[in-house]
Amino acid sequence: MAGKKKFDYAAAIGELEKMVTAVENPDAGIDEIDKCIRRSKELVEACRAYLRTAREKLDED
Repeated sequence: MAGKKKFDYAAAIGELEKMVTAVENPDAGIDEIDKCIRRSKELVEACRAYLRTAREKLDED
């Protein structure tokens, strides 16, 4: 059974910041923008889940 990869919140935020820069570039093509939008949705959902879990752990203490 393969282990689940630990989510890296800081890396996800860094990737989102890079995508913002890429999308704001006037030379960005529609395909690249579409790819960034789809990936950003995945990352935002993962970040929200991570933060929700962290909040729940704090509330337990």
